[in-house]
Amino acid sequence: MSLRYGYPIEPAMPDAEDAPVTKIRHRRWRSVFAAIYSARTFVSLYKKVISKKKILRSLSYVAVDIHDNNSTDDHLPSLCVDQKALAEVARAKSLETLSQLGGVTQIAASLETDEKDGISANEAGLAHRINVFGANRYQKPPTKSFLSFIYEAFKDTTIVILLVCAILSLGFGIKQHGIEDGWYDGGSIIFAVFLVVAVSAVSNFKQNRQFEKLSNESSDIRVEVVRGGRRQFISVFDVVVGDIVRLKIGDHIPADGLFLDGHSLKVDESSMTGESDQVEINGSNPFVLSGTKVMDGFGTMIVTSVGMNTAWGEMMSSINRELDEETPLQARLNKLTSFIGKIGLAVAILVLAVLLIRYFTGNTKDDKGNRGYIKGKTKLDSIMNSVVDIMSAAITIVVVAIPEGLPLAVTLTLAYSMKQMMVDHAMVRKLSACETMGSATTICTDKTGTLTLNEMKVTEFWLGKEFMKDSITSEIAPNVHKLLQQAIALNTTANVYKPNSSSLAEISGSPTEKAILSWAALDLAMNLDEPKQNYQLIEVAAFNSEKKRSGVLIRRNSKSASATHVHWKGAAEMIVAMCSQYYDISGTVKAIDDGERQEIGNIIQNMAAKSLRCIAFAHTKIPEEMKPVLEESRLTLLGLVGLKDPCRPGVRIAVESCIDAGVNIKMITGDNVFTAKAIAIECGILKPHEDMNESVIEGVQFRNYSPEERMAKINKIRVMARSSPFDKLLMVQCLKQNGHVVAVTGDGTNDAPALKEADIGLSMGIQGTEVAKESSDIVILDDNFTSVVTVLRWGRCVFNNIQKFIQFQLTVNIAALAINFIAATSSGEVPLTAVQLLWVNLIMDTFGALALATERPTNDLMTKTPVGRSKPLISNIMWRNLIAQALYQVAILLTLQFRGESIFGVDEKVKKTLIFNTFVLCQVFNEFNARKLEKKNIFQGLHKNNLFLGIIGMTIILQVVMVEFLQRFANTQRLNCGQWGTCIGIAALSWPLGWLVKWIPV
Repeated sequence: MSLRYGYPIEPAMPDAEDAPVTKIRHRRWRSVFAAIYSARTFVSLYKKVISKKKILRSLSYVAVDIHDNNSTDDHLPSLCVDQKALAEVARAKSLETLSQLGGVTQIAASLETDEKDGISANEAGLAHRINVFGANRYQKPPTKSFLSFIYEAFKDTTIVILLVCAILSLGFGIKQHGIEDGWYDGGSIIFAVFLVVAVSAVSNFKQNRQFEKLSNESSDIRVEVVRGGRRQFISVFDVVVGDIVRLKIGDHIPADGLFLDGHSLKVDESSMTGESDQVEINGSNPFVLSGTKVMDGFGTMIVTSVGMNTAWGEMMSSINRELDEETPLQARLNKLTSFIGKIGLAVAILVLAVLLIRYFTGNTKDDKGNRGYIKGKTKLDSIMNSVVDIMSAAITIVVVAIPEGLPLAVTLTLAYSMKQMMVDHAMVRKLSACETMGSATTICTDKTGTLTLNEMKVTEFWLGKEFMKDSITSEIAPNVHKLLQQAIALNTTANVYKPNSSSLAEISGSPTEKAILSWAALDLAMNLDEPKQNYQLIEVAAFNSEKKRSGVLIRRNSKSASATHVHWKGAAEMIVAMCSQYYDISGTVKAIDDGERQEIGNIIQNMAAKSLRCIAFAHTKIPEEMKPVLEESRLTLLGLVGLKDPCRPGVRIAVESCIDAGVNIKMITGDNVFTAKAIAIECGILKPHEDMNESVIEGVQFRNYSPEERMAKINKIRVMARSSPFDKLLMVQCLKQNGHVVAVTGDGTNDAPALKEADIGLSMGIQGTEVAKESSDIVILDDNFTSVVTVLRWGRCVFNNIQKFIQFQLTVNIAALAINFIAATSSGEVPLTAVQLLWVNLIMDTFGALALATERPTNDLMTKTPVGRSKPLISNIMWRNLIAQALYQVAILLTLQFRGESIFGVDEKVKKTLIFNTFVLCQVFNEFNARKLEKKNIFQGLHKNNLFLGIIGMTIILQVVMVEFLQRFANTQRLNCGQWGTCIGIAALSWPLGWLVKWIPV
């Protein structure tokens, strides 16, 4: 196999004997093309020279610069690689194929990739690579079209039955009354059904598109690449073949590629192979697959195939993320809907039976006052038409009774809250998290970057037991300075990039690493490139949250044998425990006895009490005759640094608001107990003078408790220091066993188990690894605890909005069922027609959901205790409110039904219009009552909700149109001003009634 140009492969020859002839023809065409192209190039050059009127000197040779007139000045890489062979290398994990292609170095050269500086960053070159090898995107299955949502809406059984009845009614009506007058009843129902279906389909279609957009945003991860010698973060979709990608713990590998260099790099390939064992990536196994995760170590890789050319791309193209995920609240609401629907169906069957019996026994009258049915005399068409009308009324009762708006309201409020939470720096990955967060009783939060700014700065430096003040460079002994230079420059994953000598250095890496490198370069005036040129790394122990330290084994670059050096850096008390000696300010090595160990411990404690993160450096030299190993004992302490990470502005207020809302805050950190206490006091998690014996513990202490002790003390613990990811997981499990609804923040790969175990996993968008984000339910985009509290407010708002809508809709359901049932059984007719009931259904299902499900969170939500796991969906307060309003509506409308004609002196048709108009206006006024479940002032904050006011206004306008202008369609009669005033007055009485009812304690 050889390296070839990555152009499309020519079709196979039909006959082997024709192959030589075809090759000759190809060569002739190429010769002709080259001759024509060269001639035109010479002519073009000649014209340019003549136009510039330059004098040409005769040379002993001719140099011809042939280029396309349309080309840019940017160099385009030739990319002399067979694309299929290249893609197959990593996918097949074939060392033989890799060897045939010349190895990793030859492939990098063919892709014009510098193994250190990466590819060129010019736009033309990147575009050319995409043209040749494709973009790093996957083909997704087609999304659901608008027509599919209409089809789903029409699949509803009640809608189908109603349409059948409407078509029958239309047919009998036209046959009985002619086409001009006979189409109104059936046509009106058909139009109303189509209107309900269209509004439902449009709403669901829009929400689906919004969820899809959020899904795409959640898959757009950031990848660190090297281009033009500069480390930079780009979108995963912008990765191209030839890119050098830097990998660290927690990263998702963005494309297939080959290992270049690194240390202790292990990946989890279970997503591709199903094997749970971690695979070590090194020179003998250099194949890196997209979709896998880095679990340990760090390194760099060169990308060899992207997008659909990877195995992961092929797999992802056949997977469609489920966007209509059913949340726990939706599941509970579906049960409620089913229960109410069964009651509605029972009432409808009863009404149907009563109306049919009354009709066929001659107890009903037609519009002219005659008996509706006379045995042997009434025509079949008239009988069928009456039966269809009765069935339509009964089926419409079912349509109104089934609260189809409940799932719609949940979808609307979830979609609205997700959109607003993106604005408030939180991206929802799982819908259920929105509502579950409202029930949270405990939040377990990290310290660094969440409660603090994650902007580290070295503020203290101790050499031995001496505090080093300003101008410290001259005070440090040369031998110590040299060792510190090695420790800082070589034992790090950060990088210093300086394009030229006059420009400022750019430092990339974690905040801690950046702070230390910046301090070394600026305050200690160290040349951090010198050790990298003079020493080679033999072994690296990468930092992780369990060990809390990192180490390197290095040897000087020289032909003769030389000693190896070990450098460790990490949590101060852990590094000091590994040391038996220390360097003093003069560079002399001294032994650490018990007294001096106590003194150094006090220095660490004092720094921690100032909220400083304490990092220690230690070193040892391994003689030439000994085997070089990464020694972890009998080290010599080089020095201690204290890094200040200030608390975020507003975090104290956010913590206090959580405590006021009945939510416990527990800080879980890897820092030592003194730093943890200081930060917790500064943030308001702890009070300065309270007893901290039970409030503050270390991870090892919590780990060693018996299960009974943990359960007894879990509620009192508020700070856990020096914790491991296992300790965090253990705390989450204990809290859940104790009945808490737990939210957990995490940023590391090892936090994934705790994030998955928690009811709500909150990962960090800036410092969080891709593994942590994948395990979480919500990504906090700005890593700020204030945003966590915002998510809590929105979670409570979702639950509260759903409760408002349930109260509003159940009031309508109960009132409509009661009115139609009582009227049908007593008088043999239903006061509300099918079209009128469908209009009421539209008001409460779609318009009501839009109005009540889009209320923004208020400060009142943070003064209530959390709902927890066991609180019922319909509270006693809601039952009190909805029963009072439903009884009022039933009483008023039944009065109008049986005494309306005599009270107002109107005919039957006006009376029915008064009932319909009053019923609709009662719902409009009751929407205001539903805004506040407990508060008596239902108008508070109304001016801020323009959508609510707009929907109310639109409902009233449409109701006026229905009554005054669509009499034939809605079966109504025009009302005069006095009658409108009466309807409004009766409906408006629901406001004082709601105010009075809220005085009743429940």
